Amino acid sequence: MPSPRPGNLPLELNAFVGRARELAELTEALGAARLVTVTGVGGIGKSRLALRAAAESPPRDGAWLVELAALRDADLVEHAVAEALRLTDHTGRPSREVLRGRLAERELLLVLDGFEHLVETCAPLVHDLLAHSPGLRVLAVGRRPLETAGERLLTLAPMPEAEAVELFADRAVAGLPRFALDDGNREDVAELCRRLDGIPLAVELAAGRLRALSPAQLLARLDDRFGLLTGARRDVPPRHQALRTAIGWSHELCTPAERLLWSRLSVFAGQFDLEAAEYVCAGDGLRAEDVLGVLDELLAQSVVAREESAAGVRYRMLDTVKAYGLDWLEAAGETARLRRRHRDWYLGLATWCELDWFSPRQAAVAELVEMELPNLRAALEFCLTERGEAHLGQYLAGTLWFYWVGCGRLAEGRHWLDRSLELDGGHADSRLKALWVLGYVTVLQGDTIAALAALHECREGAELSGSAVAAAYAEHRIGCLALVTDDIPRAETLLRSALDRYQEVGELNSNVLMGQVELAMALAFRGDVEGAVELCEDVRRVCEDHGERWTLAYALYVLGYAAWTRGETETASDLVVRSLDLNHRFRDLLGTALAVELLALFTAEDGDAAEAAVLQGAASRVWPSVGLPLFGSGNFGGPHVVCEERIREALGDERYEECLRTGAGLGPEAAVARALRAGRGHAKTRRPPRREGRGGDGLKQGELRPGQRA
Repeated sequence: MPSPRPGNLPLELNAFVGRARELAELTEALGAARLVTVTGVGGIGKSRLALRAAAESPPRDGAWLVELAALRDADLVEHAVAEALRLTDHTGRPSREVLRGRLAERELLLVLDGFEHLVETCAPLVHDLLAHSPGLRVLAVGRRPLETAGERLLTLAPMPEAEAVELFADRAVAGLPRFALDDGNREDVAELCRRLDGIPLAVELAAGRLRALSPAQLLARLDDRFGLLTGARRDVPPRHQALRTAIGWSHELCTPAERLLWSRLSVFAGQFDLEAAEYVCAGDGLRAEDVLGVLDELLAQSVVAREESAAGVRYRMLDTVKAYGLDWLEAAGETARLRRRHRDWYLGLATWCELDWFSPRQAAVAELVEMELPNLRAALEFCLTERGEAHLGQYLAGTLWFYWVGCGRLAEGRHWLDRSLELDGGHADSRLKALWVLGYVTVLQGDTIAALAALHECREGAELSGSAVAAAYAEHRIGCLALVTDDIPRAETLLRSALDRYQEVGELNSNVLMGQVELAMALAFRGDVEGAVELCEDVRRVCEDHGERWTLAYALYVLGYAAWTRGETETASDLVVRSLDLNHRFRDLLGTALAVELLALFTAEDGDAAEAAVLQGAASRVWPSVGLPLFGSGNFGGPHVVCEERIREALGDERYEECLRTGAGLGPEAAVARALRAGRGHAKTRRPPRREGRGGDGLKQGELRPGQRA
């Protein structure tokens, strides 16, 4: 059985009914044109048809879905495309340039779903990517064309009556297992489908009501509801009126409490959980303890969908249903109040997650924030566009530092931090937090100028406001900047001072431990390997006590190198393999790249020069997504330089470059898997001689001088 091709298309959870002619037409269009756009009104089945066509014959590098309906910030479209393609980039380069470079030699199908509100951004992006990526095809799905060169349109019409009846029967059985089409209901169902104009969403909503009403009763009530909801403008296309009628009819069948909850749930972006719904939606006519029961009724009516996740049961509203609810929310004058309550919930969630990051639940926190990212973005957007809320936007953007830095989101974190700091929030503590976090992000990106500007402003502001905590963080990150720019004496002085400040104010968290690891790196760079080991062993003990794993990965990296210098190959490999595994789990690209570089050095020492070159190539693919490779640092780049010298000598330039290209061609998962295999294999190979360092060499010289022995 052939292995599945790469991609991220969701599996179908119910039957694909009808649309055989349209599916064949769309498949033909995808074979003839590089850009195909499926258009039609909301609820007509555009997405379902597009996903079925994309799944049937994906290109060599797979079919990839980018869901844009929940995205409101046009500046994040390119981030969303890169994220869906798993091409996360954290450099200061424009995202467009990154996407062009990554897609240039790939053969894949990009499915852009729900782009209509972002068409002014999506159209030039699609045109540019197609112009620079000969193997790329785009299947766009929206309520209007992109109107760009080379576009081939497929406008999806309502389902024929026979197919609509088949769809109704299939969905009816899902909610009412004993339902079957028979002589007693067939005509009523056919008439119902005709009256709904064969729009799949309307048909499915009708089928979902069979728990309470027969087809005949549905048909009778439909007459009244159509008459009630005739307020659409006459210049709106008839199909749009039919869709609004279908959704409005479902809304009219709801009780007042169900209608109220429907409108209030529309403030959520993407998924949400019960606790969030209870907090955000309760009050003024709906008690918190009643939310679950009312939500259950909305689930039964297909107004809300139930989804399983690693965090438990979660819920989602269809975008067309949500848009209808937003109209009612606006009409009730509740939009600002509900958006503020939504913001308050996710501000609290982020605060809790920041605290819980330093705990055994660290991995679960990372997964939770990943799932809640659409809602956190919505909360940030509200703060940064609503008068008087900027300080909360600064606080929220800063509070998510652990996610931006620890989970591979440097570029997006910088986006929100930059936006928040453009505003005058009027609250010193919130601004100071955003400043040191921006400094942290830009240090890791290799943007020295931006880092210095943010951190010096933070330090000066901390002195003026008397914030000892902000002063400690500013000094810490300035020390980190000195470390990555090879000013080791200054780095050691600043990091020691920052750690003293943390102790004075009683601060203990992942940042404080990372400061110890960074100080250990500074010591190692000037040759004090034993001092570095002592610091990292202390970090390891604290991490184990608190269940912390992210900072632990960096401590293991330093300890692994130290073990290698002592000739303890098995221990060194085990430590760095554990470091790589942890960093990969958190999607920390910086830690991943550093660990792969070190495993390449170990592999070269074991005598497998070709595999070492492949690993260097794999690391070279990761570095551009972080920032400046190895920060442009002679110290951090030392293992790479020593490794390259050895393997070039063993392989020759031509063979070395060939292996390098092989590694650079590996995807992220394959690259990490290969590095882990190489690291785990070191214990079975020969043990290298003990290495001793001279003051000032440390990590920078790797083994110090090729061939030197103790």
